[in-house]
Amino acid sequence: MEGRKSHPLLRGGGRLSRSYNHGFSSSQIQSLAAVCETLIPPLPVGNMTNGNMHNKALYSYYNSSASLPPFPDETAELLVKRAIPKAVFIVSLVLKFLSTRLGTLLLCGHLCLDWKWPFVHKFAELPLKKREAILQKWSRGTFLLPLRTVFFLLKVTSFYTFFSLADENSQNPAWEAIGYYIEAVENSTEGNERPLEKGIVETMNQSESTLKESLIQKGIRVIDDPKANTLKIKCDVVIVGSGCGGGVAAAVLANSGLKVVVLEKGHYFVPEDYSGLEGPSMNDLYASGGIFPSLDGKFICLAGSTVGGGSAVNWSASIRTPHHNGKIKRKKCVGVIANIESKNIKKKLHIEAKVSVSSCGALFTPPLLVSSGLKNKNVGRNLHLHPVLFAWGYFPESLSELKGKNFEGGIITSIHKVVTQESNFRTIVETAGFGPASFAVFLPWTSGHDMKDRMAKYSRTAMLFSLVRDLGSGEVKEEGRIKYGLHGLDKENLKAGLRETLRILIAAGAVEVGTFQSDGQRFSSKGTKNEDLEEFLETVMAVEGPGSTEKYWTMYCSAHQMSSCRMGANEEDGAVDENGESWEAKGLFVCDGSVLPTALGVNPMITIESIAYCISNRIAESFKEEKFSS
Repeated sequence: MEGRKSHPLLRGGGRLSRSYNHGFSSSQIQSLAAVCETLIPPLPVGNMTNGNMHNKALYSYYNSSASLPPFPDETAELLVKRAIPKAVFIVSLVLKFLSTRLGTLLLCGHLCLDWKWPFVHKFAELPLKKREAILQKWSRGTFLLPLRTVFFLLKVTSFYTFFSLADENSQNPAWEAIGYYIEAVENSTEGNERPLEKGIVETMNQSESTLKESLIQKGIRVIDDPKANTLKIKCDVVIVGSGCGGGVAAAVLANSGLKVVVLEKGHYFVPEDYSGLEGPSMNDLYASGGIFPSLDGKFICLAGSTVGGGSAVNWSASIRTPHHNGKIKRKKCVGVIANIESKNIKKKLHIEAKVSVSSCGALFTPPLLVSSGLKNKNVGRNLHLHPVLFAWGYFPESLSELKGKNFEGGIITSIHKVVTQESNFRTIVETAGFGPASFAVFLPWTSGHDMKDRMAKYSRTAMLFSLVRDLGSGEVKEEGRIKYGLHGLDKENLKAGLRETLRILIAAGAVEVGTFQSDGQRFSSKGTKNEDLEEFLETVMAVEGPGSTEKYWTMYCSAHQMSSCRMGANEEDGAVDENGESWEAKGLFVCDGSVLPTALGVNPMITIESIAYCISNRIAESFKEEKFSS
């Protein structure tokens, strides 16, 4: 990556200090290391089946293990940082049990027994074959679901860590073996002023002595209130969030002559700042570092968390909104209190505004409104996720006319609508662009050998996904706590879409295709009959998540979250009115994807921007009519 000078937050190199804050004991880390080694084991050269034993990178990859430092500690750190406290407690308890002989006997049964002293072994003392059998049992088990939860969490965090961790040279030892690389791009615009430079104050670079002066220099009126330990700011409009909704609203309202302040919890990056490194980029561009699970672990949600929000990380799938077939006494919102995430600043910001706009997105606007005291029953309900299921196809370079790697070329160039017998499509098929760590997270684990073989084919494995316009809905009232249930018809539509993706991959020349179901469901398509394919497709289903009691499970993804503060004709039907204003608080507006009444049929970015344009224009008109004079 010589020549690329990325933002410090987006570079590799790991932590400057080797101290960790995960709170696990040395015995727990020993157990975790044994689990990591079982998931990603060192394999003898004789197990390599692809005929490339002369390749040093591949040799090193097959001999590497996730039990080596710093992987276990980094895995623990990621787990504690991303999983909910209850899940972390369960993992911690299981690791504690596995560090003792009695605990291992209780959780692993007869597999930890031996005819020789000491007769019962701790998990870390067991041979790899037995440990692998134990994890396979946990993955399939339905009797003790917490063990499946532990398997799921450790599989996700260890895989992500192993394939994303980069050294100070922005390299990972596994990347060359799996055919992955980071493109070296010369930064030719270094020193140029960033587009928002004149209007942005980055608190991470400020101290209490400089913050007030920086705000004043931007034309903001600031009053220091030592008693309340706040800096008080007065403006016409305060917008929380800078994504597709907040960004458009800020532009419209500022252009109308209003004084607008935008609050954004994420950092500001321009294209020249990007490193292409999956780990640090996901960490600072996405909410919860791109590992944002629902409470039952069925869904992984991707939501932008940077200046620009979802518009900064959008996969360039900007699709026109499809045609859709088909007096209250209030309190007043007077502004926003904001914490400043900087070790050098203890004060809070108190922004007094005539109008407050929440543009935090469908996962974060409801928790903000609930914590602000709103009681409307629709706040946080009716959450739609556009559930996604993935399929993959392997295209060996020697047998395919398609050249290159799966991460090269355009991100997405077309979509395919899956039409039902009634010709009322609810499912579309699109391409997915995943780095190796994200790909590994969704990859089913059936054995360490299979995992390494599968990842060795990463660069020539194409992924498509089936996305459904969901009838089912969920709830998010507290930050980070997403509840969602799939509707039966959504599962049927996803099943039809998933089968269609497999047909498309085979038609494109894939020699092997499969789903991400936990049993490693796959089909060798080379030289097989159409009847064999149809027989395989009959087994392809939209199964439940790891928290279910089904033997086989899968992981769903969501990159489009909508409708959790939907518009309605009255407060019984919606959280906000047709202008995006809260029924409960005058001057409080919602301007993001959460106002959509139902799930859309396509990627929602353009639609959200259109709605934000309409809502913000109405706010501007209201100011002209002096509805928010004081």
